[in-house]
Amino acid sequence: MHNRSVSRVASFGHALRGVKLLLAGQVNARLHLLAGLLVVALGAWLGIGALEWALLSAVIGLVLCAEALNTGIEIVVDLVSPQWHRLARDAKDVAAAGVLLASLGALATGAWIFLPRLLVRWLPAG
Repeated sequence: MHNRSVSRVASFGHALRGVKLLLAGQVNARLHLLAGLLVVALGAWLGIGALEWALLSAVIGLVLCAEALNTGIEIVVDLVSPQWHRLARDAKDVAAAGVLLASLGALATGAWIFLPRLLVRWLPAG
């Protein structure tokens, strides 16, 4: 039992190292994290409800997860195919498409949650 606990702690440490590598080496990951933090600030300012917090948490996590998987795929492709290859390019492009699709879904979710509240604040009544 002790070895399993040590192994789980080590796995967590490896994951944290991966987060550090992701944020240190990927500008887009830092931009997505910043966007997520801005969304959290906007949600706090607008006083959104629990369900909306859950949805925003899910899509922020999804985008960051997609960015991490994209980065992992890029690293592996570069390892196994250091020279240019059409399939290597395609693998990277499809992985990047996953980030784009997750980001568009997050944008749509944010629009559904925030736009009505922002319009009420900015548009004159009547």
